[in-house]
Amino acid sequence: MPQVRGAGGGAGAARRAVALAMAIAATLIVAACGATSGRSGTGTGTGTGTGTGTGTGSETVEPTKKAEKKVPKKTEKKQVDKDTEPAGTGEILEGRAVWYGKDWHGKPTASGEKFDRHALTAAHRTLPLGTKVRVTNTRNGKSVVVRINDRGPYGKDRRRIIDLSEAAAKILDYIDAGWTTVTIEVLERPAKKARRGK
Repeated sequence: MPQVRGAGGGAGAARRAVALAMAIAATLIVAACGATSGRSGTGTGTGTGTGTGTGTGSETVEPTKKAEKKVPKKTEKKQVDKDTEPAGTGEILEGRAVWYGKDWHGKPTASGEKFDRHALTAAHRTLPLGTKVRVTNTRNGKSVVVRINDRGPYGKDRRRIIDLSEAAAKILDYIDAGWTTVTIEVLERPAKKARRGK
């Protein structure tokens, strides 16, 4: 009888051991499943949140800059007055100046204008009509700017190079003397198309 109980007890112990092993195995399986579910959840959350957030933040699309077209600078051209042109030579003439007044007042000049003894004009033999010159009295340093609108002075005395209006002669202060020595500086010549009465 003791042997039978012993055999029966051994069989029961074996069954208990199997049941314990199965319970442990089940526990391990459940634990493993739980761990897998946790990684999956963490992975999904981290992957979705981090991936989306990082991707959106770091991959900011900047507007494409258009290539700037280099526009060539326009060359500024100096415009010259159509009616006049620079003398360009700084021509200086020397000689004597005389003057004319009331005896010629109102008479036509070589330019077609009527002579005005009160205007600042002058007569010259060769300078183009319309030329502006500065006449300086070398005896007193006084000067005046006049416009050539007539031809002269005439006569055998070629030392006389300019015939000034009465008004211009008064500024140079040689009315009473009748003549004086002067220098003539060419300031401005008329455009070729405007020249008349050569």
